[in-house]
Amino acid sequence: MCGSADIYQRSGKGPVNSINFVTCHDGFTLNDWVSYGTKHSEANGEDNRDGTDANCSANHGVEGPSDDPAIEDVRIRQIKNLLATLFVSRGVPMLLGGDEFRRTQRGNNNAYCQDNALSWYDWRSLEADREIFNFAVEMIALRKRYPILRAQQHYTDDELMWFDASGTDARWGDSMTGLGCIVGPGRANSHCLLFNPTPSPLEFFLPTAVTDPGLCLAVDTAQPCVIARPTSVSDRALLTGCSMQVLVTDRTH
Repeated sequence: MCGSADIYQRSGKGPVNSINFVTCHDGFTLNDWVSYGTKHSEANGEDNRDGTDANCSANHGVEGPSDDPAIEDVRIRQIKNLLATLFVSRGVPMLLGGDEFRRTQRGNNNAYCQDNALSWYDWRSLEADREIFNFAVEMIALRKRYPILRAQQHYTDDELMWFDASGTDARWGDSMTGLGCIVGPGRANSHCLLFNPTPSPLEFFLPTAVTDPGLCLAVDTAQPCVIARPTSVSDRALLTGCSMQVLVTDRTH
């Protein structure tokens, strides 16, 4: 999220030197990352030994495709969470082609040798998963709309304020149910990120530094799309389980 200042700042480099991505040509696609708990590369003829075992993935209830609405809902939210995090992070965002419409390799995480339907792009998915495509398009537009999201300088200490769901300072050594971050607290172009990694709804109490009369909800990954007309928020926010929200001030255009 911060452009990897711990890696680049000491040598004089900026966030532009940080390439941010969730998935790339090796490993799972984004859809498969939320649909498979383990790799399924048997078709490669290596007895599923090739490809990394360290996928950090989850199937959310069923291995592979599912027609269970509850499983699909959480998968869609997780995809949106990852896309949203990518596009609000400082640095250069890299999006794997096809992730914007849930391209799948059916759990194969090393499909370089598969010149067939397993690795090809199925453009029919673009219509089937138009919601994800539209969300990706709108997140790119949001990043362009608010310069603070793509600034080419590393954050300074006074530009970030981390807090937990109770609205108090984040205690990194503790187990937190939710995490919030204010970028530019008290400034006209501030924004706030809220993360609920738990499966249950979570109410955030917003610190005074973010309770600005111009603060608006711009993104809620539990909603079908990025909110076209940001809506005002008060001193608290309710997040659906496994979801993320982005709050912005309406003076940042």
